[in-house]
Amino acid sequence: MTAAPFGPAFSVHDIPFSTRGSWFGISPVVAEKTYAEDLHLVSHQNGMHAVLCLVPLDMATGDRAATSPHATPSLLSWTGGEGRIDLAYESPDTVRLRGDGLGLHIGASATALTPFSGTYFYREPGTGAHVFTSYETGRRYRVTVLSGTLAEASGTQTLGSAVRGVTIGAEAGAAWEVAVEEYETARRPYASSTPFGQVVDAAHSAFSSFVDTVAPWRSSSTPAAELAAYVLWSATVRPQGFVTRPAVLMSKHWMDKVWSWDHCFNALALASGSPGLALDQFSLPFDHQDETGALPDSVAHSEILYNFVKPPIHGWALRHLRRRLPDPFGEAELTETYDRLARWTDFWLTMRRAPGATLPHYQHGNDSGWDNATTFDPERVIVSADLAAFLVLQLRELAGLANELGLPADARKWTRVADATQAALLDELWTGDRFVARSAHGGATWTSSSLLDLMPVVLGEHLPQSIGDALADRIESHLTAYGLATELPTSPHYLDDGYWRGPIWAPSTVLIEDGLRRAGHDRLADEISTRFRALCETSGFAENFDALTGVGLRDRAYTWTAAGYLLLAEAHELRRAETAEAVGG
Repeated sequence: MTAAPFGPAFSVHDIPFSTRGSWFGISPVVAEKTYAEDLHLVSHQNGMHAVLCLVPLDMATGDRAATSPHATPSLLSWTGGEGRIDLAYESPDTVRLRGDGLGLHIGASATALTPFSGTYFYREPGTGAHVFTSYETGRRYRVTVLSGTLAEASGTQTLGSAVRGVTIGAEAGAAWEVAVEEYETARRPYASSTPFGQVVDAAHSAFSSFVDTVAPWRSSSTPAAELAAYVLWSATVRPQGFVTRPAVLMSKHWMDKVWSWDHCFNALALASGSPGLALDQFSLPFDHQDETGALPDSVAHSEILYNFVKPPIHGWALRHLRRRLPDPFGEAELTETYDRLARWTDFWLTMRRAPGATLPHYQHGNDSGWDNATTFDPERVIVSADLAAFLVLQLRELAGLANELGLPADARKWTRVADATQAALLDELWTGDRFVARSAHGGATWTSSSLLDLMPVVLGEHLPQSIGDALADRIESHLTAYGLATELPTSPHYLDDGYWRGPIWAPSTVLIEDGLRRAGHDRLADEISTRFRALCETSGFAENFDALTGVGLRDRAYTWTAAGYLLLAEAHELRRAETAEAVGG
């Protein structure tokens, strides 16, 4: 059988097995925080849906075989005492499976079929292939036997409740092979002369090329770089539905959307090695700006949500993105980017500033990305320092873009608004030793133990030194052995798995590390980077992490966490090389 190919090994209980461009993965995670006994083909079209269950079988008895799945980027295998089953992607919509010594049942995950839900199953006339058609995904899944024996087909054309599926096996000493395709209404009969080993080799080559372009700097000091690259590569889907460009989903678990600030971190991590894909990530939410200039909260295959927004970190992200891209923007690209960023900024200046106010407001914690941070405990509709700081950076980036485009009047306007916004931030929300939040409906102010209150450090070089120093001191008090806790661990509101009320997150880490470095606090920035990188190398790329134990929490295959690791690891490697060169010189 096939030997394990190049690439980092990983657990499919944490990271789905998939490939770039595919809308489905192979995983035991069948719903939010729900793990099945067996691996499933899980599609992310029209939401997250477990469509097919893959059950290894003892060929002698027909019973479920005791196996252990293991994976590398190009090959997923089940191994047991009796034999082995391998699975590899031939294309984004087709997987090949090959077995020796074990059989396989491929069955519909849903046993109930109603006029509006479930999976209908039939044998395709003429080809002999068997097809599952899913109400939930709106797609068909065809199983074609390439070699071996179709031992059983049950539930064909059956309505109501039934076990639906096929069982594949082979004569003793022989191997079997099948292809499983996901498609829409119809497709010509499956035909491929590519041997299974070449399918694996092609998948290996595709991922190897990707990681070499995205992380050419990797070394033994960045041991999680290849797996981080795989998380991004495997979570990428081709354009479909409302996803107008190749897109890196936040996960191919249940967080299977693009949120309008998460995408910035993925764009930055991809920029130097895969600039086209990076620009697609940055641009995707802007494809769906509404008439006020607002970005959607999230974009998915069949859904766009506008009920909340996300913070305006896009000026900060664009500044870094342009520095990381190998080629500068052309005039048309620069003009489009400027116009879109200007509309997004105008949304905050017109729709999110109360009459007579200089500073904008959030309408809920969800708008900030820090959904339940304790900053929002007294009220939800608030003026907060992080929002003002992000907007200042965005305004300054717009001023720079306007100058490049030969629009001096615009540049002066954006600079004037940036200066006024920063002055109001310091005059209205800085108390002399910390920032406060304020009700958008009145003058009431309050403080919290949330790291969100310290986010104005993103202003970096634009901050007065005394304020930068004070923020750095408070930030250091949030630093645990594993990284930056989003709520002070000594706070009565701290929760181990409290979402933004304690756990460590990648975006807050990356933003604060960058702001500290630009404000001259390299020592603290280095320590934050070191601890977060070590956390990912030990605990993987979870949505967030317990700040006191380092255990991964929530969705365990989150792309902005992988992107955060790649950004910090690359910067660390470059600083290390510069130091070595200076010493050597």
